[in-house]
Amino acid sequence: MPLSDLLHDWHDFYLLAGTASATLVGLMFVAASIGASIFSEENRPGMNAFVSPTVVHFSAVLLISLMLIAPIHRWFALGALLGSGGILGTAYSAKILMQIVIRQKFKVDLLDRVFYALVPVTGYLLVLLSAVLLLTQTPAGVTIIAVAVLILLLAGIRNAWDMTVWIAIRAPTGGPREGSPPPPTA
Repeated sequence: MPLSDLLHDWHDFYLLAGTASATLVGLMFVAASIGASIFSEENRPGMNAFVSPTVVHFSAVLLISLMLIAPIHRWFALGALLGSGGILGTAYSAKILMQIVIRQKFKVDLLDRVFYALVPVTGYLLVLLSAVLLLTQTPAGVTIIAVAVLILLLAGIRNAWDMTVWIAIRAPTGGPREGSPPPPTA
């Protein structure tokens, strides 16, 4: 069966996944803007370990979706593109895995370790597996890449929500700031 026929059945899935990931990248920028008072040089390592990877995973879903919707219907070309992205994503996620799980640079609970580190590595390894399958013209590669996209999208959604709650808890409440004059009394 030609690759274009296999991908045609997944068109709407990738259209929705790409749209969702693009929207969520935008919302991450909004959340970062709202929480700008929390992001300081002191919190930079945490931002690099938690905020940036979530944007990277959403961006990976967007790029994969665009590749699969675009008229690149050659097994080798698609496999090579996905393989390149899978290698970069795996390396990036392995770095985060090292920071969060192995070196334990941050005090992170088990659920956060799973979703910030292990789940994305799994997603990118599936991207690599899909690339290998596509390079060997195995139709299962099309299904595996859909699973990888779903894993990366769900991990990103969960992590974005986790960060939003973290920002909301730490954001200033709008009350008087330290050093500001007291409100006038009537």
